[in-house]
Amino acid sequence: MVLLFGLIKPMSQQIQLQQKAKELLTDKKVDLVIGYGRIETGHIGTVFITNAEHSDQLLWNDQCTNNLVVYLKRKEVKTLGRPAIVVKGCDAGAIAVLETEHQLDRENIIVIGMECAGVRAGNTLQEKCKTCDLHQPPHCDFVIEHPEKSTIVSDSSNRYSRLEKIMAMNLEQRLDYWKSEFSRCIKCYACRQNCPMCYCDVCVADKNRPIRIDTSATLKGNFAWNILRAFHLAGRCVGCSACSMACPAGIDLDLLNLSLAKAAEEHFNYRAGAERNIEPLVGTFSPEDQENFIR
Repeated sequence: MVLLFGLIKPMSQQIQLQQKAKELLTDKKVDLVIGYGRIETGHIGTVFITNAEHSDQLLWNDQCTNNLVVYLKRKEVKTLGRPAIVVKGCDAGAIAVLETEHQLDRENIIVIGMECAGVRAGNTLQEKCKTCDLHQPPHCDFVIEHPEKSTIVSDSSNRYSRLEKIMAMNLEQRLDYWKSEFSRCIKCYACRQNCPMCYCDVCVADKNRPIRIDTSATLKGNFAWNILRAFHLAGRCVGCSACSMACPAGIDLDLLNLSLAKAAEEHFNYRAGAERNIEPLVGTFSPEDQENFIR
């Protein structure tokens, strides 16, 4: 608590985060903290804090958009030692999925959750935040609460409302829509590089014996890449929107993942990242599974 002009005001989340990071590093509970900070360009990006005295470089505000969980799989980061990582509610589920897929040792990671009122692209609240129901991150070791909970507002009654417009189209209209969107794809693979769930040592898009997907940015190759990637994320995507935010062409790739997430919840009552230590949706059979999706 801080005394300011005679009033007792709650300590900001940023200061609490800096204090927690300094404590963890000083006590040697972690070797680094992966968080948000001011980078060389002046923008907010990812910082790796290894010295407790540098903890004041950590930032927290509504411009902290990217999902930092992607760095837990990077070989360069693993060499730095035991990490603590800063997550939002929509990011935290990615850790649960990676744990389920045996891609990380959850006991060797400290997760600091930041209760979030939504993040912005510029001055605009991101679409995912308007229907968010994960303002308080799950599966965390520590959660730093928002000091003004009354400002946390969203309509979480229909998390899939963003799909309504496209699902109202007929099949031909939907195909035309995605043709128009994918025609802008330049095959930069920024979506893949920013997704915590894309961790294959060699991606199918990079294999050339035989070539599975056109390497050039043709409409056929763009369709193959984006649809294949969406299916690889079925039952795994946690809706962090890292792919859409990273796309330089402005393609709303999140819509593809959202449609598959909706199908997983409707047919199998399954939400990626909602629980820890449960079997993955794809590859798991249950006699209670509905079969009305089979045509």
